[in-house]
Amino acid sequence: MTQKSGVIYQGFPSEEELSKIPGVPSKDRIQKGPVACIECVQEIPCNPCEEACPYGAITVGKPITNLPTLDEDKCIGCGTCIAACPGLAIFLLNVSGKKAEVSFPFEYYPLPNKGDEVDCVDREGSTVVKGKVLRIIKSPKYDATAVITVEVPAEYINIVRSIKRLGRSE
Repeated sequence: MTQKSGVIYQGFPSEEELSKIPGVPSKDRIQKGPVACIECVQEIPCNPCEEACPYGAITVGKPITNLPTLDEDKCIGCGTCIAACPGLAIFLLNVSGKKAEVSFPFEYYPLPNKGDEVDCVDREGSTVVKGKVLRIIKSPKYDATAVITVEVPAEYINIVRSIKRLGRSE
């Protein structure tokens, strides 16, 4: 029996699903500076990312069940779309030499502190590399979703998607 994979079976997108979505920037665009990466693979009625983008770089259109499309030429990497996504499926990628920055939504407490070394995890939640917390943005307009940016080795830019939850202090 073949094990089924993908977001509806495992809770995270499979490599096959990711290869077919219109929201992932090209390798060339990732090299040019910060850019959104939309890993939305489910055709559900949703478009907050489209409404959140002040540059018109994200399009859902009609019907509202379309997967979001990224216009990588319009995206300046502002990150406004990250916390707007109720599915926590948008990330900001930025590579510079041997280091990369990955920004992601984070809805757990406690939050790390700037400068902390943290365990960075992949889509499945498995620890893949240590990273350094560069920024934590907690904007009132983000409705309690923090956006965390970590620095990791550049080869992990397409793998790291969050951090391991931190233990509660007693």
